[in-house]
Amino acid sequence: MAVAKTKGRRSFPLPMFEGILPIDRARVSPDVVAGITLAALGIPEVMGYAKIAGMPVITGLYTILIPIAAFAIFGSSRHLVVGADSATAAILAAGLAGLAAEGSTQYVQYAGIMAILVAGILLLARIVRLGFLADFLSRSVLIGFLTGVGIQVAMGQVPGMLGVPGGTGRTLSKFWGTLQQIPQTSLTTLAVSLSVLVVILGLRAINDRIPGALIAVIGAIIVSWAADLASHGVATLGLVPGGLPNFGVPTSGWDAWSKLLPMAASIFLVILAQSAATSRAYAAKYSESFDENVDLVGLSLGNAAAGVSGTFVVNGSPTKTQIVDSAGGRSQISTLTTAVIILVVLLFLTKPLQYMPEAVLSAVVFLIGVELVDVKGMRKILRWRLDEFVVAVATTATVVVFGVEQGIVLAIILSIIDHLRRSYHPHNTVVARKEGSTFQSVSFDAKAPVPELLPGLVVYRFAASLYYANANRFTDEVRHIFHGGDKPPVWLCIDGSAVGDVDFSAGETLAGLHEELTGGGTKIVFSEVSDDVRAELDRYGLTERFGPSAFYDSIVQVAAAYEREPHDGHSSGE
Repeated sequence: MAVAKTKGRRSFPLPMFEGILPIDRARVSPDVVAGITLAALGIPEVMGYAKIAGMPVITGLYTILIPIAAFAIFGSSRHLVVGADSATAAILAAGLAGLAAEGSTQYVQYAGIMAILVAGILLLARIVRLGFLADFLSRSVLIGFLTGVGIQVAMGQVPGMLGVPGGTGRTLSKFWGTLQQIPQTSLTTLAVSLSVLVVILGLRAINDRIPGALIAVIGAIIVSWAADLASHGVATLGLVPGGLPNFGVPTSGWDAWSKLLPMAASIFLVILAQSAATSRAYAAKYSESFDENVDLVGLSLGNAAAGVSGTFVVNGSPTKTQIVDSAGGRSQISTLTTAVIILVVLLFLTKPLQYMPEAVLSAVVFLIGVELVDVKGMRKILRWRLDEFVVAVATTATVVVFGVEQGIVLAIILSIIDHLRRSYHPHNTVVARKEGSTFQSVSFDAKAPVPELLPGLVVYRFAASLYYANANRFTDEVRHIFHGGDKPPVWLCIDGSAVGDVDFSAGETLAGLHEELTGGGTKIVFSEVSDDVRAELDRYGLTERFGPSAFYDSIVQVAAAYEREPHDGHSSGE
């Protein structure tokens, strides 16, 4: 599977419609159907997230009205769906606990302030180009992250499917409490849940383009209304108020803004990492490109819209993105369709939602969670790279045991550690000559004799940027080349084709090695040094120290120059 590459950096004015254009006419209908499906499944889902956040239920719908459209227009990802999210809803509720009564006017004001603060931080992150942080999320970490989210989501829906209260605490504690409550299962609720799963999976088996989830939701509402399932012990959503949100900037004083800033920074980190992780995962799935910095603008405007429309922070949602993807959506036309449907629902159709069994939502979200569990991807990682499989499993376990936000932090840390490990311990080689005139790279082995390209000429290829962390390794290997043979090489060529940077510490290391090796009779030369690295060497005074004639464009030129000079008893042509 190809890994997505980010687009070139842009400057303001803001790009628009990157998640929509170019429009594939053949895909417009599937995109619209996916948008309808997202609306049908997202409506009850975001209502649940509103409850988690301590907000009025109707504000959940507001998160997939203007904010979702703002990201669709100004974001870069063709797949990421923005709206209410369980992780940010939970952090919001924890941050506002004790400041105001849940659902009160003051509480809603604080939630709006939080969304605007997050929008400001996201925009600042765009200005200073922090989108590069997403580059540290490796593919193995992404698979582990989304698998963990899927397991957590699926386990969290079991109580609703059984019609029991569920346990308390974190994911595993809640699930254990749910298992203990199995004897209290409502058989009618369980029947509703199983019916929804059968309809979705059955229609998918017939034709995966049939919107099974949409049919299941509409059918469940009709059956609930006709059979009065609420009187049979099936919990339903109940009365849902309609109408458009009230627009305006929250009026609380500046003390509230400063008090909420630290919590806004925490939510920003979750949004940055989770949204980038989800965008990157789906871009990689379809071999598409996206720009994290453009996504930051879309997320910023989405949260600003949330703040002035009476709702709470929005985030890139793995579950909603999976809903659209599994329904056949491949562009932001799907989310714009959802926004239009939500507008119609808010104006005219909130009344039928009261008959929606909560078990329907639980069953649908359960299936979404299961689909996020990438067993095939985990097996592939295990088969190819055991070390990366351990990283993926650790990320999955952290998400399940501790939570999404902790899993994100660990994912970033593990990805950075993996990056540092690779650059600290690169696969360095020595270039030798095969029979005839062709070259071959031989892995550097400190326990074996160092092969020579020509008698007295060693070409050492360092396979990473040279910086403070690997400078000692570079020094040790160069010293082995110098001391490991019967006599030091006459020339040591350092091939810089893989060296993209030389920091100050590495520059000092090169200067020290120059004194040490030239004092022992070895001349140091360089081949294939990039212009950027050459400029760094110029700045450190190393070009003058080694001499301009020590730099060659290729190993072939080095070998030719070496043969032209007499040295150590053998001359050109020997």
